[in-house]
Amino acid sequence: MQTPVSNSKFVGSRVPFLFLNNKQSPDRRITSISTSCVCSIWNNYHYKRRTRMATDNKLRHVTSMLELPSGAGKFSALHAVILGEALASEENDLIFPSDDFARQAHVSSPQQYLEMYKRSVEDPAGFWSDIASQFYWKKKWDQPACSENFDFRKGNISIQWFKGGLTNICYNCLDRNIESGNADKIAIYWEGNDPGLEDSLTYSQLLDRVCQLSNYLKDVGVKKGDAVVIYLPMLMELPIAMLACARIGAVHSVVFAGFSSESLAQRIVDCKPKVVITCNAVKRGAKAIHLKDIVDAALAESAKNGISVDVCLTYENENAMKREGTKWQEGRDVWWQDFVPKYPTTCEVEWVDAEDPLFLLYTSGSTGKPKGVLHTTGGYMVYSATTFKYAFDYKPSDVYWCTADCGWITGHSYVTYGPMLNGASVVVFEGTPTYPDAGRCWDIVDKFKVTIFYTAPTLVRSLMRESDKFVTRYSRKSLRVLGSVGEPINPSAWRWFFNVVGDSRCPISDTWWQTETGGFMITPLPGAWPQKPGSATFPFFGVQPVIVDEKGVEIEGECSGYLCLKSSWPGAFRTLYGDHERYETTYFKPFAGYYFTGDGCSRDKDGYHWLTGRVDDVINVSGHRIGTAEVESALVSHPKCAEAAVVGVEHEVKGQGIYAFVTLVEGEPYSEELRKSLILTVRKQIGAFAAPDKIHWAPGLPKTRSGKIMRRILRKIASKQLDELGDTSTLAEPHVVEQLIELADC
Repeated sequence: MQTPVSNSKFVGSRVPFLFLNNKQSPDRRITSISTSCVCSIWNNYHYKRRTRMATDNKLRHVTSMLELPSGAGKFSALHAVILGEALASEENDLIFPSDDFARQAHVSSPQQYLEMYKRSVEDPAGFWSDIASQFYWKKKWDQPACSENFDFRKGNISIQWFKGGLTNICYNCLDRNIESGNADKIAIYWEGNDPGLEDSLTYSQLLDRVCQLSNYLKDVGVKKGDAVVIYLPMLMELPIAMLACARIGAVHSVVFAGFSSESLAQRIVDCKPKVVITCNAVKRGAKAIHLKDIVDAALAESAKNGISVDVCLTYENENAMKREGTKWQEGRDVWWQDFVPKYPTTCEVEWVDAEDPLFLLYTSGSTGKPKGVLHTTGGYMVYSATTFKYAFDYKPSDVYWCTADCGWITGHSYVTYGPMLNGASVVVFEGTPTYPDAGRCWDIVDKFKVTIFYTAPTLVRSLMRESDKFVTRYSRKSLRVLGSVGEPINPSAWRWFFNVVGDSRCPISDTWWQTETGGFMITPLPGAWPQKPGSATFPFFGVQPVIVDEKGVEIEGECSGYLCLKSSWPGAFRTLYGDHERYETTYFKPFAGYYFTGDGCSRDKDGYHWLTGRVDDVINVSGHRIGTAEVESALVSHPKCAEAAVVGVEHEVKGQGIYAFVTLVEGEPYSEELRKSLILTVRKQIGAFAAPDKIHWAPGLPKTRSGKIMRRILRKIASKQLDELGDTSTLAEPHVVEQLIELADC
């Protein structure tokens, strides 16, 4: 490692940052950063080496931060940039927060993080109790604040936080903010599908609307503990419906308004709702989708299975369809606008136990019926609010936009509950991010002066395919923090997001978490430590990730394996609705004593975590375990590749082979030469063992309307099991499947 320059010689000048990437020779380009930063980093490094904290078993994979320059790690070869000073390129290992950003951040240094993290794992009850006390509780919880059993060998799996405490998440989202002086602050900025359609609600107005719907639901017989299914697009009425259920203690189950009638019927049959809430239609781009027809078919199917729903509350989305064209069943169907606005704008709060159910959210299993993930009230409230505050470094002046739909967990935790518990102003967007063109996101960012933008890697890669002019023709100067959610983001997409969208001045919170976890588990904290493009970095407070081998033995240091969690956190789901045995079998029995995430993970020598995708997306090629995300990242780094999805297929020699679906940059023709170039790129970046056996040209990939790639369909196409493609009704573009089948032999 080269010796850094001394303080005195270069005071007031600019000097090269003398740590180089391992892959570089010393004569490669060196990024310049301010002398003061170099010196402070180096002095900080020596100070921390002298004052290194004693470590224990719980802290061994995060205390490495204190051994390294600026607390990030002793990189034997390092090339870095600082926010706002240069563009990130493939030579850059690290993106450092600027002094100005770090100074104003909630967590401004590795030392502060480590102090908070240490307490969160050594005294979780005390740590989370202090945070929980910042919310309103009608009655304080019992002691201790948490109890758990993570080991099925010791009895039933059980997780409880703040048991005995009485609270209400709707009250904490709305009434509490109004009482603190935010009555006139905008709670929701709404942007319709078509440009020019917009609306907004203050916190006071939102509370009025919520109370009216709560009163209506009570009037039609919905009580505490009853289920309500919500099948709505991203209208303001969707978070209103969620909050209205929570206010009266009802359990909401939001179903993404892109699922088929069969999928909706499955969920209705499972949770037996008193009411279904929907709208007559929605426009996605230029296409109108008749949601009420889907609900009608689902209710008919549910009735055949013995479950009848007496009330279907339907919102007239007149921008998509007039009520006159809506099919109607008298005695069951009710127009929202005809009844709900007539109810009082005040509604008494139903105080619920912290462990009472808040919502059900169904996730599709690979086989069998969907899994009804059950989240309870108190712990989820505390965790979603806290993760939102710290992972996005939220300030009261921020305008926040998450592009996710409330039909998924991201829309629950980081569109509705997490932001509103912090009193945030939230953008809710009904449409699609490329309609009428690929600049729509940045038009919305400029219109509402969005400061925090949280989206999926799939959308980032999709926008990368288009000209950068769709981004750069807009200001985006309001942006200060970016976020990524849903799957691992490959480094090239990370850099494009950072350089082009964020103008190299916005940190990226690349979050890893799950429907089951309720909130972020491994995530950067902007301002706290340097980021590595593509890495989720370090665990959030109270989260204890471990990497285990096939036998469940924890692996130390630099390694790859199965990602597990030991010990609970407040946002953890408590069970699978009506099937606790499946809950234990799926999540706690694969590795006794741990919660098994189902994901693979690598931890580098500096303690940074790299998610490699679902374990069933890990391909075993001749004994080599290869994460699909790793191969996809290598393919997308090719300048002519816009997007890639990799699956495993049976191979008579290697056990499994690597099958890659590749979408090229717009206008790029397919060729055998390009196919070979793509394979060579993977060989160079990962190794010969990871070279794809098949490159399948893909004009597009099968995705849900939320942007999730349907890998199940890709596996069937790769394996030529075309008669087992299954339900494709949730795809944004179903015709893509036919195109892929036609190109299978090209």
